[in-house]
Amino acid sequence: MTLRDKIAQQLPAWRERFRALSKEYADVVVDQVTVGQIVGGMRDIKALLTDISYVDPAEGIRFRGLSIPEVLRLLPRRSGDEIPLVGGLYYLLMVGEVPTLDQALAVETEWARRAEMPEYVHCILQEMPSDTHPMILFAQAVVAMARDSIFTKKYHEGMKKDAYWEPALEDSLNLTARLPVIAAFIYRMKYFGETERPHYDPELDYGANFARMIKAEDQKGYAELSRLYFILHSDHESGNVSAHATHLVGSTLSDIYLAFAAGLSGLAGPLHGLANQECLAWLLEVYQKFGGVPTREQLYQFAWDTLNSGKVIPGYGHAVLRVPDPRFTAQMEFAKAHFPDDDLVRLADLVFQVAPTVLKEQGKAKNPAPNVDAISGALQYHYGVRQFDFYTVLFGVGRALGVTANYVWARALGQPIERPKSVTTAMLEEMVKKAKQPSAP
Repeated sequence: MTLRDKIAQQLPAWRERFRALSKEYADVVVDQVTVGQIVGGMRDIKALLTDISYVDPAEGIRFRGLSIPEVLRLLPRRSGDEIPLVGGLYYLLMVGEVPTLDQALAVETEWARRAEMPEYVHCILQEMPSDTHPMILFAQAVVAMARDSIFTKKYHEGMKKDAYWEPALEDSLNLTARLPVIAAFIYRMKYFGETERPHYDPELDYGANFARMIKAEDQKGYAELSRLYFILHSDHESGNVSAHATHLVGSTLSDIYLAFAAGLSGLAGPLHGLANQECLAWLLEVYQKFGGVPTREQLYQFAWDTLNSGKVIPGYGHAVLRVPDPRFTAQMEFAKAHFPDDDLVRLADLVFQVAPTVLKEQGKAKNPAPNVDAISGALQYHYGVRQFDFYTVLFGVGRALGVTANYVWARALGQPIERPKSVTTAMLEEMVKKAKQPSAP
């Protein structure tokens, strides 16, 4: 049974649940909004709906209800592989069920059938100036592929609203299949001057293909890391900028190419997708200052010096989590299993032991535990992918898996255009004034 068949089978029940919530229970109060939340970036306002993932403050991200350790344990893998197939994760995100090996391989086969970078994208990327940032190239390629949108074509032919999800699924499979090829081409072109289009090997899976196409020296090891990296970065609720931007643009019935290009534009911002390279840069700064891995005492003092200079310790703290990010833990366990003597891994582990203590002593951080970015760059660095400005492209390949699943289900359930109401500063000030007036006796 294909992804299309499984979604079609589930849709009647899901549509009834959505109808009941939107019609029968629309007046049930879920949350209240404070002035601080309005002026502070809508932080923590419960105003988005997604069943693809949820961030539990005590357990971390859950994909379709499964924790990171459960996902890595339960998803199928090929014989000899340590990390599950990315196709299995995509099946889980789309369908909400743990797939069999055959079902995961069916997704991988679909990707292999669709994984060809269009010639016009190949030409566009080569025409860009050589100093163009890789995220600009990546987003530009995605925007250009909107010309191939099946959803847009069917929409203008007059398809029924109930059928929106089907071409949305086709577009999503095409997009996610092409992204590793495009990313690999950008990598080889920008940093090595190569202009030949990479070709996807149908005998290899998503992660192994990416490792082969970027010509990683240790293709087996980097294939395992790619699977892990794409799985861990696939989704993170709907409130983060890349996911929310994709959802917002998609709610206008823009196709997934245009919607995801918006998400990539948000991901490129320094406050979102650049954190992994900032964390790696800080680790390298520490390493260079001490000529190697410092002692615990040296690192303790350096951490305090960083904070006292008005800077932050990158990779520590999270908007929702109150425990170490399970995505950090999964990557650290991977590193210790494969290259425990790597100096940057040893340093990252030492920072994990020292930084939370320093941050607690400082008393400003609500959550001093590490997030996913505290280690991810060090793993890429170990395998020779040391071009920092490419890391966000890798993030984008993974993030596409989650946002496309959200996009398909938003079209399947007929979710409306997103249009929150705004107020003026004067209106807020008047609300505050009234709220502070003493109540009548």
